[in-house]
Amino acid sequence: MRRGWPIAIGDVTMLAVETADADRLASFGDDYAILISSGRAETLKLTNQRAAADPDRPVLIERAPWFDMAMATALSDPQLDLTTPMKGPFRTIPPEPQDILAIALRLARVAGLLPAFFVGGTAAPEVSVTIGDIDAHEDATRLRLAARARLPVAQAEDAEVVAFRTPESADEHVALLIGTPNGQAPLVRLHSECLTGDVLGSLKCDCGPQLDAAIAAIRTAGWGVLLYLRQEGRGIGLVNKLRAYALQDQGFDTVDANTRLGFAIDARDFGVAAQMLRLLGQDRVRLLTNNPAKVAGLEAAGVSVVERVPHFLPANPHNARYLATKRDRTGHQL
Repeated sequence: MRRGWPIAIGDVTMLAVETADADRLASFGDDYAILISSGRAETLKLTNQRAAADPDRPVLIERAPWFDMAMATALSDPQLDLTTPMKGPFRTIPPEPQDILAIALRLARVAGLLPAFFVGGTAAPEVSVTIGDIDAHEDATRLRLAARARLPVAQAEDAEVVAFRTPESADEHVALLIGTPNGQAPLVRLHSECLTGDVLGSLKCDCGPQLDAAIAAIRTAGWGVLLYLRQEGRGIGLVNKLRAYALQDQGFDTVDANTRLGFAIDARDFGVAAQMLRLLGQDRVRLLTNNPAKVAGLEAAGVSVVERVPHFLPANPHNARYLATKRDRTGHQL
């Protein structure tokens, strides 16, 4: 998909819009529909209120005579809405087979691409995968401990780092163990990767300061674990997160930016964190978080959260609206 090749899921052939071009589309054939998610379709006024409530739901747009690569790109990428405001009219058709189309949208997220495909076509796929293949790729229970070593860090010189990976995914998740187990439930922080905040010091979010403060809090507690989860942008990947930033610059908040791109408000899988904790021998934790979804995600995956410990940091002029959105729209207890 990232190379612009047609793929098949089951017996449905598709081509990712983002990595296609005019020549690849011509080779794909002209008997196609366009698959987008209902989150994106709602922006284009192609869904009813019930369908729009589920931004991951597949929507198929019937091909029209004026469809070309430029039109498909404008349909797929909401960053272009201000420069290409006139689209349509379009007609949706029943999204069948529903299960394959829905999992294609998941696969786009895994690949870090916009969730939009040409579907149908007459081209032979370069590779075929099954729904089971994609499910296995995201199966948190397949995560295994890969390596561990001592890692002194600035605020915890006695820390140990542990890496985890699955047979399918190239993304390694990491745990930083701080202090000495004392028989009590460890203080645990689930921190999702944020290149812009953790490494570049972005002021648009609170991720970098949260990471530093979490290590300090665990050090003060005497024993705990920082889980560094490779789920950038609440699970949509770095490039799509930057697209969401561009939409925020146009006036949308972080929730609406994600759904306009065609993704769920939060696509992270906290079952990954639960599996990491189980492999570390921890099934009871004190969770350092303001996010009830993290508590619910761990509990649903079999890890008991015996206490939620607040993790509040002051806002700055660049992230005040972001923090207010987390409080007002995603239930963060700030």
